[in-house]
Amino acid sequence: MVISPAAGAAEVSFFPALHLRYAAAESRLIAALDASAGVAHLRASHARLVRLGLSGSSFLVSKLLRRLAELGVPMDPYPRLAFSQVPHPNAFLWTALIRGYAVLGPFQEALSHYTLMRRAEAPPLSFTFSALFKSCGAARCLDSGAQVHAQTILLGGFDADLFVQNTLVDMYVKCDHLPSARRVFDGMCARDIISWTSMIVAYSRSGDMGSAEMLFERAPVKDMVAWTAMVSGFAQNARPRDALTVFRRMQEEGIEADDVTLVGVISACAQLGAIGEARWVCDILQKMGLQKNVVVGSALVDMFGKCGLIGEARQAFEAVEEKNVYTYSAMIVALAAHGQAKDAIKLFEQMVEKTQVKPNRVTFIGVLTACSHAGMVEKGRLYFNSMEDKYGIFPSPDHYACVVDLLGRAGLLREAFELVNSMPGEAHGGVWGALLGACRIHVNVEIAEVAANALFELEPDSIGNYVLLSNIYAHAGMWDKVSHVRKLMRGKGLRKNPGCCFVEAKDGAIHEFFAGDMSHPRTREIKAALEELLDRLRLAGYVPNMSCVVRDVSDEEKRSLLKGHSEKLALAFGLLTTEAGETIRIIKNLRVCDDCHAVMCLASSVTERKIIIRDNLRFHHFQAGGCSCGGFW
Repeated sequence: MVISPAAGAAEVSFFPALHLRYAAAESRLIAALDASAGVAHLRASHARLVRLGLSGSSFLVSKLLRRLAELGVPMDPYPRLAFSQVPHPNAFLWTALIRGYAVLGPFQEALSHYTLMRRAEAPPLSFTFSALFKSCGAARCLDSGAQVHAQTILLGGFDADLFVQNTLVDMYVKCDHLPSARRVFDGMCARDIISWTSMIVAYSRSGDMGSAEMLFERAPVKDMVAWTAMVSGFAQNARPRDALTVFRRMQEEGIEADDVTLVGVISACAQLGAIGEARWVCDILQKMGLQKNVVVGSALVDMFGKCGLIGEARQAFEAVEEKNVYTYSAMIVALAAHGQAKDAIKLFEQMVEKTQVKPNRVTFIGVLTACSHAGMVEKGRLYFNSMEDKYGIFPSPDHYACVVDLLGRAGLLREAFELVNSMPGEAHGGVWGALLGACRIHVNVEIAEVAANALFELEPDSIGNYVLLSNIYAHAGMWDKVSHVRKLMRGKGLRKNPGCCFVEAKDGAIHEFFAGDMSHPRTREIKAALEELLDRLRLAGYVPNMSCVVRDVSDEEKRSLLKGHSEKLALAFGLLTTEAGETIRIIKNLRVCDDCHAVMCLASSVTERKIIIRDNLRFHHFQAGGCSCGGFW
């Protein structure tokens, strides 16, 4: 057949027109895929793609897979089927499928399809490896991650790619292998803010604040995530002052904080019990309008409770619009710690009867603690038995510790001992410690020795257990056994923690007082104020409780030692530095002794002051000659 010049020209002109039509259709499909609001729209776009004969386009199908993954559609079966219709998938399409598995799982499928990709001789991209590292990190699969890391080196170039290196660091961090993450970080030719922040956050979460701080100070640029990691890290690792220092720097540099940052700051204030800092943070929260946020609000309840501001804790609780179990638990625990057991139990009953909020383990810790501190034995038994029967919460050793404490304080030592022995699991130090503490109250040497021996095995270097047993022997007048325990302590190189109290001055400065320590700049005034106070207390009937001195010394020496107790020094300083009628707030690292407790009760009456002491177990509100603990502490 002879083709005329005219016909040839028409046929030649036909193919560019066809190409343009397909190009236009492809462009419309790309726009449709990008604009799809849901899976139904994507399926409709996919149907058009099939009708136009473009189902084999790697470019279009990879875009379809990425959009499906963004909408949370699992790769099996639909996206995987769309992938299988492409005869020769290119590297971008393979990567889209692998990324889908990396994001949505099953994570192992990402690695399986990478193997298939290599068999198909499709060259991997940097995005391929970032997806694989994401998958290995999510699955906490260190071995697979290390093998993929080796691939980036063998194939050449990828191990120097900043994007790949950042995801590699993240993978090692998520697999809890910080040494490998640090080696990758140190070997990077260039680092961006993501590189620095990843390592700072990793060290912070692991508790290695020394390494976190070193990198933080070296980082050329710091984002909010890095600042927040430092604030939260210091707060979580019992370095509240450092947390507040970092937050102040953050404020000075104009870095905006979020609710996570502020929860860390609130936690730091709670640990310090510093009212000035707490109110400063509260002002910031109010300006940001976050006090109604359930996470921040719950943390505020806890902070005010630990700062001794139970009224403010109630206000913070009421301000939270949608309370959850953490909000209720924080308030119940705070009320219990402040000796308001009836209010704690009332709130618990309101929660379970009038809301949809279900109690958790922490809620019951608060309820059982409230019962223990108020001597409510029957109610405590009732709530403990209801945990599993009514709420499906299997009691943990912490709950058993609360009940042992409850029974022990009430003098039911034998029942408490039998409860420990009948526990379904092994009793931890908290359980035996509660029993030993009860033995101190009731001077039961027989059970104390059993509890102490268990503690010596569980916590061989915890000095508090040795001191408690020694004190029990001393109260029983068994001085030879006191000497034996002290010999054990010396043999282990253990030293008793000295009693220490903190008082916050008006300017926010924290003043520290140690038992028997007279190094404070105003020592002479403090001693004079204390002597004057004790004289007034003697007239009101105060007699020093010599049994609180667990040393075999003369009565005169015992009286002298009692005078030097840190809470008495702190009280005298508070009387010197505050106005008449102002509340005096003291934080102590150890339990308040019986003699100091009696002094605080009488002092609240003769000075007409409210005195609040936070010891290592609870708060004591002394007012008008009485204490909120009601004698149970």
